[in-house]
Amino acid sequence: MDLKNKHVLVVGLGRSGIATARFLCRQGAVVTVADQRGEDALKDALAAVRPLGVSLALGPHPPEIFERCDLIVLSPGVAHTLAPLNRAREKGIPVIGEVELAYHFIHIPILAITGTNGKSTTTLLVAEMLRHCGFRAVAGGNLGTPLMELVDQQEGTNFIVAEISSFQLDTIERFKPLVSVILNITDDHLDRYADFDAYARSKARIFENQGPAEVCVINEADPTVLSVSENLKARRFAFNCREFNESRAWISDQTICFHTPELGDQYVDCTDIPLTGRHNLENAAAAGLAVLAVGGAVSGIKSALAGFKGLSHRMEYVDTVGGVRFYDDSKATNVDAVVRALESFASPVVLIMGGRDKGGAYDSLIDPIRRCVKQVIVLGEAAGIIMSALKDCVKIVRVPDMAGAVATAKEVAEEGDTVLLSPACSSFDIYESYARRGEDFARRVKEGENRG
Repeated sequence: MDLKNKHVLVVGLGRSGIATARFLCRQGAVVTVADQRGEDALKDALAAVRPLGVSLALGPHPPEIFERCDLIVLSPGVAHTLAPLNRAREKGIPVIGEVELAYHFIHIPILAITGTNGKSTTTLLVAEMLRHCGFRAVAGGNLGTPLMELVDQQEGTNFIVAEISSFQLDTIERFKPLVSVILNITDDHLDRYADFDAYARSKARIFENQGPAEVCVINEADPTVLSVSENLKARRFAFNCREFNESRAWISDQTICFHTPELGDQYVDCTDIPLTGRHNLENAAAAGLAVLAVGGAVSGIKSALAGFKGLSHRMEYVDTVGGVRFYDDSKATNVDAVVRALESFASPVVLIMGGRDKGGAYDSLIDPIRRCVKQVIVLGEAAGIIMSALKDCVKIVRVPDMAGAVATAKEVAEEGDTVLLSPACSSFDIYESYARRGEDFARRVKEGENRG
């Protein structure tokens, strides 16, 4: 792709937008950056791009900027269905995302992971397993480091491991990973997609350009994943699968069992690994299959799992106060993530939920809540919706903020109980990110208490 002297519009000035603008300028493109936010909200971003000499279009998008360029590159947070983008397409102007642009300049194999839940953990697991197998691997994508930034890290690197979101998949054209992974597909982002089927189709785009030379790792226990992968052209590796697939993985108690035609049956005991919960064993099984697909060894998978501690705000232990254990699962921004979190506990749970609703149904929480939750505490914009959905299955109380949520939890919880922040909603009603929400929760837990 020759970008020299091409007029390129970058829409969205988040981290990926900044990385894209920098790359385009190095390629000799004439760059305009557009963002609907104003200067006050973009101080740090503007400080990063102004020295590049780019043109800026801040505030409401002027329609003409979309029609006076040779290429438009979208950041993941920008909906690809905006009217100015549709008009640009009608005029023959290509509209792609940062991932697609980066792919044109990446010449080493990519292992790409998508799914509603577990993407970040699995991405880092794959990278760590590859390193323990003797490969050099770098991780990024939706995880934090934009794929665009990894273009310059290819020298001496064997693999790029990329977390890819549905938003990023919406704007691919040629993107084709050597190995793709679909962990699961459940209700999420229904505030952005027309319906669940549209969301599922976006996830399935991760393998649409793959053929028999590539591999797709799928979850055989997820009916939606099975449905969207019916016409898969890549070689099929499957987890949660005892039979049928030549290359597969399944979980027996605390053991992950791998099978490939070359290796036969191989077993990884996960009794003492730092990761907790059935969902993390599934993530590890998927990661292990992806690594085996590129020539990794079971010994490397084992050693990586033994030292992998997981990510912040994902079932992260915070503290024990008065005999009550507190866990931060702020990254659980959809209902299925909360279901998976609750599967990890047998003791009575005080569950803190709420935030900005994403359009999913809360019905699937009823049975898990009846099993182990003694009280639900709700806050944020979605509090009323959650109360209406769960009021008949559990005692539920509404609080104004996180301080109230933690204070109420400390009053309600007894020695031996667990307090779990697992919101089922995005954070954007109150916080700038799920990380800030989790940090606030942890701070409230630890302030002014004697440890138990």
